[in-house]
Amino acid sequence: MKNKFIVLAFVTTLLALLPTQDSQAQTKDYKVVFDLTSSDTADHHSLIRWLTGISKGNPNAQLEVVLYGKSLPLVTAGKSSFSNEVQALAKNKNISFRVCEIAMKRHELTKGDLLPGVGTVPDGIAEIVQKQSEGWGYIKAAR
Repeated sequence: MKNKFIVLAFVTTLLALLPTQDSQAQTKDYKVVFDLTSSDTADHHSLIRWLTGISKGNPNAQLEVVLYGKSLPLVTAGKSSFSNEVQALAKNKNISFRVCEIAMKRHELTKGDLLPGVGTVPDGIAEIVQKQSEGWGYIKAAR
């Protein structure tokens, strides 16, 4: 009986030392691309809240927001309801805001119209597909 207890204690200890799915998930790279097409400022506010919370909880998380469709006012100088927040988040080396150049052309915007720290990509949808093929998670930023 004593030997069975020692074996059981050894196995229990060994299992406790093995990494679990949860601990493995926490050690993997945290990379998420957010897809924003909405002009709704409630969606913009939610996105800002998510980016802020994730970056505080996991400072190494890589986060990219891809904007196209009607979402461009979030990052357009003079139109954004969250210009201070966007600019502060864009200063974080792990957070990027990328605007689709196709959408910019359709809305008659230039790079000079964007808030400081906001970049562009040739095609927003292609950017999202590329990020997903590289293993990035995907979040549609809308209510």
